[in-house]
Amino acid sequence: MFVDEVVIQVEAGRGGDGCKSFRREKFVPRGGPDGGNGGNGGSVIVLAEAGVDHLAALAHRKHWRAKNGERGGSSQCHGASAADLVLRVPPGTLIRDASEGFVLKDLTHPGDRVVVAHGGKGGKGNAHFKSATNRAPQTVTPGGEGERRMLRLELKVIADVGLVGRPNAGKSTLLSRLSRARPEIAAYPFTTKHPNLGRVQIDFDRSFILADIPGLIEGAHAGIGLGHEFLKHIQRSGVLVHLVEPAAEDGTDPLANYRTIREELEKYDVELVRRPEVVAVTKADVPDAEPVRQRMADALGREVLLISAVTGQGLHDLIGRVARELQQTAAPSSWTETPPP
Repeated sequence: MFVDEVVIQVEAGRGGDGCKSFRREKFVPRGGPDGGNGGNGGSVIVLAEAGVDHLAALAHRKHWRAKNGERGGSSQCHGASAADLVLRVPPGTLIRDASEGFVLKDLTHPGDRVVVAHGGKGGKGNAHFKSATNRAPQTVTPGGEGERRMLRLELKVIADVGLVGRPNAGKSTLLSRLSRARPEIAAYPFTTKHPNLGRVQIDFDRSFILADIPGLIEGAHAGIGLGHEFLKHIQRSGVLVHLVEPAAEDGTDPLANYRTIREELEKYDVELVRRPEVVAVTKADVPDAEPVRQRMADALGREVLLISAVTGQGLHDLIGRVARELQQTAAPSSWTETPPP
C-alpha cells in the first residue's frame, strides 16, 4: 500500500521526578541529603532514511509516544534517561505542524532529521539543593512534561525526471522498458494509482531516477481525477518528460491535450512550466504518430521526439536528451556517476 500523507500525534516522554532522601547508615552520624535527579524523557525524532519508500509504517498508528525518564533514587542515584523515539520516513518528506500549518522541516536527503517533540527534563533531587546554609533541604522538583504535537507528514517523491501526460499515454510502459520497475500496465486509463520509481542507466557510470506520475486531466490542479494529490510529486523533479499520445481513444487533439496539461501544471505551481521539458510523441508504430510529431514540432517551435516503448524506437535519443538536460540543471538529487550494481 502506497501512503504519501499521514496525520499523527507525537508525544515526548515526561522527565523523572527528583528524589528526596537522607543518608541513614550506622556509624555515619551526619549523613545528609542524598536524593538523586530524575532522568530526562525521550524525545520524538523524525529521520529520513534511504530505503524507506512511503509512509505506510506510520499510517496504522495515530499516537506515537516516547518513554518517560526514570525517577531519581537514594544514595544520589540518578534516574535513567529514556531513549528517543525515532520515526523513519522516506527522503522527500515534508513535516508540518497540523494545528498551525507551518513547516517544521523538509527532509530532502537521507540522514536529515528533526526533533518534533522534546522530552521533559528530569527533576532535581534534594541533594542538588544542599548548601552550607541549607544542610537538610526538603526541596525536590518534579520532572518536566514532554512536548505534544499533531503532525502532518507529506511525501513528495524525489526523482531527477518526472513523466507527465494524459492517462494511457504510455508512461508506465516506458518506465518498465527503461528500468527494472514493474508498474501495473493495462489498456485502460488511470491504471497507475500512485507514483512509481525506477533507475535508468545512461551508460556505465551514470544513471538517474525516473518517476511515473499518474495521468493528469483537465482540472487536475483543482483535484479532478487524481488531481493535486499526485501533482505534488512532480515538484521534486528537475526535468519533465511530457508524453503525448498520437491517437487518443476519446478522439481529442494531441496538441490540445499537451497544452491542457501544461496549463494544469502552471495553475498548480508556476515553477513547473519553467522546468526543462522533453516532449515525446509515443506509440511510434501508430500510422498517425509521425504527422502528429511534425505538427507539434512546428507549433511549439522546438524538437519533439518520436518513441515507442514497445519496439524501442527513439528510446536511445530520449535518454540522451534527458541526460543533456540533467547536466544543465542543478536540481538532480539522485543523479549519480557511480557504477551500476
